[in-house]
Amino acid sequence: MKYLIVIEKTATGYSSYSPDMDGCIAAGKTTEEVQKNMQEALQFHIDGLKGSL
Repeated sequence: MKYLIVIEKTATGYSSYSPDMDGCIAAGKTTEEVQKNMQEALQFHIDGLKGSL
């Protein structure tokens, strides 16, 4: 499955969120780092949702 990821520049690096996954966010110093962190955050979020079924 694919999810939209929004990456924004901050004063200290980058932050990201997915409008499709409420509360799923990540941050990093570079765009590459924030993308990696967001992939991990999405997987963690999805695993948590599966566990609550």
